[in-house]
Amino acid sequence: MCTHSEVQHTVAAMDFFTLVMNVVATPTLITTLFLLLPPIVFFKLLISSFSFLFPEDLTHKVVIITGASSGIGEHLAYEYAKKGANLVLVAKRERSLTEVAEQAQVLGAPDVLVVPADVTNYDDCQRVIEAAVNRFGRLDHLVNNAGIGHACMFEEVSNVKNFTTVMDVNFWGSVYATYLAVPHLKKTKGKIIVNASAGGWLPYPRMSLYNASKSAMINFFETLRIEFRNEIGITIATAGWTESEMTKGKFLAGDGKLVVDQDIRDVQVGLYPVLYSEECAKAIVDAARRGKRYLTVPTWFGVLYLWRVFVPEVIDLLFRLLVIARPGTATPPSKIVMDAIGAKEILYPVSIREPEIKVD
Repeated sequence: MCTHSEVQHTVAAMDFFTLVMNVVATPTLITTLFLLLPPIVFFKLLISSFSFLFPEDLTHKVVIITGASSGIGEHLAYEYAKKGANLVLVAKRERSLTEVAEQAQVLGAPDVLVVPADVTNYDDCQRVIEAAVNRFGRLDHLVNNAGIGHACMFEEVSNVKNFTTVMDVNFWGSVYATYLAVPHLKKTKGKIIVNASAGGWLPYPRMSLYNASKSAMINFFETLRIEFRNEIGITIATAGWTESEMTKGKFLAGDGKLVVDQDIRDVQVGLYPVLYSEECAKAIVDAARRGKRYLTVPTWFGVLYLWRVFVPEVIDLLFRLLVIARPGTATPPSKIVMDAIGAKEILYPVSIREPEIKVD
């Protein structure tokens, strides 16, 4: 057992080395970064040029897409189909999946397997992977796309236990599928594509738990990228507001129930232009084929990341001013302005202006 004196000496030594690291390591790391940055950027440009000229041929590759019954997932299926890939489409709504599968085959997919499943259920995820391998004998891409959002202030949550589904779908659904797919992806030197959302780094109000789940996804897959070395490629997509059921207004409300509320959608999306899901899906598939580590769409949205890193106070202030209603008022300024100038007609695709969503 250590004596009190030995503990004091240990603490003093640790404090000394921490001080040395703060004084020496900080300027050393900054200097090294600036010295290494030019050659690293040049090397990355060379790699990027090569991948641009020689993207992956997806003909007869096998691709699993979760959350494929609507939105970005649906259009990911169409984009992969156009490239000649075999598809395994996963979601809870079987009829919608079947419709997507039929269209995917029209667009060029040689074979499409529909697997109704809940990604929050480990056994369901195991069934998906087994069905894919049994049908096609291999697995090349796993697209973790399934997701669910909410739109309420944290203090408006009536029972926080009702919101575990957000982490279950967005994070654990991706973890389960990835864990089970890894052995098969290693055999083909395959790829994992992660639809993580810009919410993973942009602290949008009323979406705290959703943002946290997406941030968890980003960090999880960034860590796996290091662990897998070059055995499995990983592309992390962080899309801004995109045409989907979420931008139709489908969110978990404060009581944890799933609703379609276009008023709260208008508050959340506000004056942001909504990207067409077809454009988003095309960019994601292109990034995966070229082995990109990250993708943010639309491109201009990535600039917000720089603001978040260098002037987070400005981002915080803008959100408070535009997205949160002032005391004594019920409507945030962003919605007031949007309604006044009719911006919805210009900024929102026609498909999300009506509240109807797929039900089966």
